[in-house]
Amino acid sequence: MPNSASASKRLRQSEVRKTRNNSVKSALRSQIKKVRKAIASGDVETSETEFRAATKRLDQAAARNVIHANAAARTKSRLSKAIKGIKGK
Repeated sequence: MPNSASASKRLRQSEVRKTRNNSVKSALRSQIKKVRKAIASGDVETSETEFRAATKRLDQAAARNVIHANAAARTKSRLSKAIKGIKGK
């Protein structure tokens, strides 16, 4: 338990941020799953559409420091490479 008023406030703030960050991460993971599912089915059109939405979510999460910027870039690169792979088939 926090001993001072400022420590109590920091605890409240961190709890609010934690719930917000968890919801952003959850939505991000769901969007990435949609892209991977579209890639697995071989649907180029859907995978590109979902990839654009995933890219936006990844960039927003990185901008808000929910995830590291390099992690967002790495994920985008891997998804893009997978989409290019199904285009080549």
